[in-house]
Amino acid sequence: MAVVRVRQHVNPLSQKYQQPVLPPAWAQIFAQPDRPLFLDIGCARGSFILQMAAAKSDWNFLGLEIREPLVNRANDSAQEQGLTNLHYVFCNANNSLRPLLASLPTGVLRWVAVQFPDPWFKKRHQKRRVVQSDVVQAVADFLGPDGEVFLQSDVQEVLLEMGDRFQEESAFVRLPGTPDQTLNPFPVMTEREVLTESQGEPVYRMIFQRRQD
Repeated sequence: MAVVRVRQHVNPLSQKYQQPVLPPAWAQIFAQPDRPLFLDIGCARGSFILQMAAAKSDWNFLGLEIREPLVNRANDSAQEQGLTNLHYVFCNANNSLRPLLASLPTGVLRWVAVQFPDPWFKKRHQKRRVVQSDVVQAVADFLGPDGEVFLQSDVQEVLLEMGDRFQEESAFVRLPGTPDQTLNPFPVMTEREVLTESQGEPVYRMIFQRRQD
């Protein structure tokens, strides 16, 4: 089998990523599409929600990733394990998140995670970061009341910037806890999280809750 080279970083502003994805027919994707939904934005290889989906069969899990080979492999893994509550979509979240969420059954979105996104350290590249105002607004519009957003990164600057964008949106309230002391609320860790903590490096986290209208 030929080895497919996967780029570590993809520029979401490139022309090839400017066409929003066409939402799938969710009734053909999930066995029960009206279950509560966990959305992982920038899921990479998808191992985090693969494990989550296996552990929580009463929830649906959706991973978004801009690197198509990773999405294809992740969907193959989900099918091999017979998981009918898990799906991955190849897309640019900055322009595809809203149409995807709008196509889902009303009120199903309950958790959103953005974990270890590409940091894009150079100032001129920071507009490529995934948590932009359009993403925050789409989450605000479709996340159910008391739904939660989990942010984490091993780069404090990136975590604080993501947090600032969510705090600027009045629909969200940040839950108590400093970035370096907030715990992962899930029974599963991402690959990057495991590696970072195994090296004795800090992971910074924030959790936001959707206000009740």
